[in-house]
Amino acid sequence: MAFGRRGTQSQPANDSPVTPKAALKSADAPAAEAGAVNAPDQNAPERVEPEKPKAKAPQPAPEPIADPTGDASQASAAANERLAEIKILVFNDLLEAVDLAEISKLETDQVREEITDMTAEIISMRGLVLTVREQKQVVKDICNDILGLGPLEPLIERDDIADIMVNGAGQVFIETNGKIELTDITFRDNAQLMNICQRIVTAVGRRVDEASPICDARLLDGSRVNVIAPPLAIDGACLTIRKFKKEKLTLQDLLNFGSISEPLKEVLEVISAIRLNVLISGGTGSGKTTLLNLMTKHIDKGERIITCEDSAELQLQQPHVVRLETRPPNLEGSGEISMRDLVKNCLRMRPERIIVGEVRGPEAFDLLQAMNTGHDGSMGTIHANNPREAISRVENMIAMGGYNLPSKAVREQIAAAVHVIIQAQRLRDGSRKITHVTEIIGMEGDIITLQDLYLYEIDGEDENGKILGDHRATGLRPSFWDKARYFGEEAKLARAMGMSAGIGNM
Repeated sequence: MAFGRRGTQSQPANDSPVTPKAALKSADAPAAEAGAVNAPDQNAPERVEPEKPKAKAPQPAPEPIADPTGDASQASAAANERLAEIKILVFNDLLEAVDLAEISKLETDQVREEITDMTAEIISMRGLVLTVREQKQVVKDICNDILGLGPLEPLIERDDIADIMVNGAGQVFIETNGKIELTDITFRDNAQLMNICQRIVTAVGRRVDEASPICDARLLDGSRVNVIAPPLAIDGACLTIRKFKKEKLTLQDLLNFGSISEPLKEVLEVISAIRLNVLISGGTGSGKTTLLNLMTKHIDKGERIITCEDSAELQLQQPHVVRLETRPPNLEGSGEISMRDLVKNCLRMRPERIIVGEVRGPEAFDLLQAMNTGHDGSMGTIHANNPREAISRVENMIAMGGYNLPSKAVREQIAAAVHVIIQAQRLRDGSRKITHVTEIIGMEGDIITLQDLYLYEIDGEDENGKILGDHRATGLRPSFWDKARYFGEEAKLARAMGMSAGIGNM
């Protein structure tokens, strides 16, 4: 074995093989229902009989067991319960036999191979009756428990899922195509769910327990994770995963999804290329971070970019990117590094663009300072329902920092720093659209003046409830026209806005 057993054990805790029913009772698991003990079929591993077996009438082979993502109609509830109890028994024996300290020293494939061998040995020693398919399923589930996300592993592999929402051990919801639905996946108990939560957050140097029951983390692919544990979560730990697609999206993909139009796609490309300061506004799940990711792909490869995030999600493709992440306080309540600390430190790192994953507090003031001091092309996301509300949110965040500034001075700073606000929205049919491209053109008295360049106008809905509409240019001349000419993007902007390139000379 590549990793040893605890002590000098050569077999699981029970010294002699037992029948399946006796084995299940020895694991403190609920007694199996009728049909739990079955005659071995032709594919089952060789069974080691006890010294004095009791005569039993032959019974039919167990029904096939559905895989974790399969159809519940493929197996009876009794057969599923039986297999679940066997998994608990084998898993507990495996924990007794395996030196967990050695597991971390091996490659994942090696660990899977060793777990497979030891699981087969435990099944044989205990005389458990399993088909080949059932044994493979037990091995797969145990590997997922030890190395992956347990019952959630099949959901992580699906690329059509945007969110996974676990409400305690008994409920797992997913979001597909903008709609939330309940799955048939459950956890064995709250302890299993909590173990998986702890494994996720520990991988990025964080912790979640009764003393620190709220935690933000990420998976290896950058997917966002939030955990809130008991006692704050009354019905068991709540785990929320915002998944990223395995394939990197582009603005062309948004065009194919109907989230933007071809002219609007060109406008967004111009906005990124000519180094405008951008706020991407929207509600939860509207696609703000995804849009921010896509717009950064049109940044020149020679620019130095620094990103600041609570949990590193952005996946920039440029060669010169510095990724920074906040740090929560330790057990003693010290050592915290806030988003504001990161943004302030960025100014000493010679950035050309600063990108803040989500602006949610006093760091808004520091980001505006950066935008106003030569860091053109900086970007961030903000929670708001429309562009005008996004401005009010920035004002409120600056006030949260304790700055005793007149409201007019704050608005003047916002008007000078931010060039464009892009509004993303999830509509009632579950689709995601870019509904506004709005620029800030200055001040009129104490009011910041906005100008819509593109709007999504709803025309109705079809017989299936799908919203019909189109992105339409307002026909107004952008105030950044001259900047587009400076970067050589005037013709592209004119085409996207439905104007003549010569209008820039007006």
